Amino acid sequence: MARTNAIRESFGDKLFLTIVYIFLSIILLAVLYPLIYILSSSFSSPQAVISGKVWLLPVDFSLAGYKAIFSNPQIMTGYGNSLFYTVCGVLINVCLTVMLAYPLSKSTFYGRHLIMVILIITMMFSGGLIPYYLTVKSLGILNTRWAMLLPGAMAVWQVIIARTFFQSSIPKELGEAAELDGCTDIGFLWRVVLPLSKPILAVLVLMYAVGHWNAYFDALIFLKTQGLFPLQIVLRNILILNSIDSSMMVDANKMAAMQGLRDLLKFSLIVVATVPVLAIYPFVQKYFVQGILIGSLKG
Repeated sequence: MARTNAIRESFGDKLFLTIVYIFLSIILLAVLYPLIYILSSSFSSPQAVISGKVWLLPVDFSLAGYKAIFSNPQIMTGYGNSLFYTVCGVLINVCLTVMLAYPLSKSTFYGRHLIMVILIITMMFSGGLIPYYLTVKSLGILNTRWAMLLPGAMAVWQVIIARTFFQSSIPKELGEAAELDGCTDIGFLWRVVLPLSKPILAVLVLMYAVGHWNAYFDALIFLKTQGLFPLQIVLRNILILNSIDSSMMVDANKMAAMQGLRDLLKFSLIVVATVPVLAIYPFVQKYFVQGILIGSLKG
C-alpha cells in the first residue's frame, strides 16, 4: 500500500512538472516570438515585410533597413547622443550614489537616519511635472545636454541598495586597520572599498545605463533642438509619428517603396536600439546577480 502511494505521488509530481514545463514553454514562446519576428523582419526585404511574408525566418535576406539607418545623419546623431548621455550619465550617477551611500553605511556618521528618512520621502512624494520643468528652467539648462544628466543624477533606490551592500559586505575591521595605518577616509574608499564592491558597482552601472539608454520623456519635455535628441526620441518619431527624414527617403527609394522601407526601418531601429543593452549585460551578469542579492536582502 505504501509503495502504491509512493508510485502515485511520483506520477503526480511528474504530471505537475510536465504541466509546469508546458506552461513555461508557452510563456517563453509568447515572449520570444515577437523578438524573433522583429529580428527576422529587420533582415528581410521591404517587399517581404509589407506583404506579410515574414513570420519566423528572414525572407529575401536584405540589409536595406540597416543601410538606410546608418546612412541617415538624424539617426546616427541620435545614436551618438544616446551613447553620450548613457556614458556621462552613468559616471555621474555612480559617483554621486557611492558618495552618498558609503557615508550612510557608516554607523559613526551623525544624522544618517534623518537623511535616509528624507530620501525615502522623495520616493513617495513628487512635486509634479510642472515644478520639475520650472526647476530645470530656473537652472538655465533647458534645451541643453545637462537637462538629460543633472535632474536624474541620483536615484534613491540605488542609494539604498548600495548602502546596504556597504553595510553587509565591508567589514568594520578593514576600516579600523586602515585607520591605524594612517589611511584617510577617501583613500580607504578608493583603495579598499571600491575594489571590493565590483558586484554593486555592476548593479549600479547596469541599472543607470538601461535607464539612460531608454530615457525619452525628459528629452521630450526639455529638448527642442533635434541635434540634441537621443535615439529613443528619433525612434518614437518613426514608430508613432511615422516621421522619416525626407533625404533618407530619397536615397531609400532606390531600394524599395516608401511604405515598405518605413515598415522595415521600424524593425531595424528596434534591433539597433536594443543591441547596446544586450551587449553589456553578459559582461556584468555575474556581478549583477551577486550584487543585487547582497544589496537588497541583507540588512
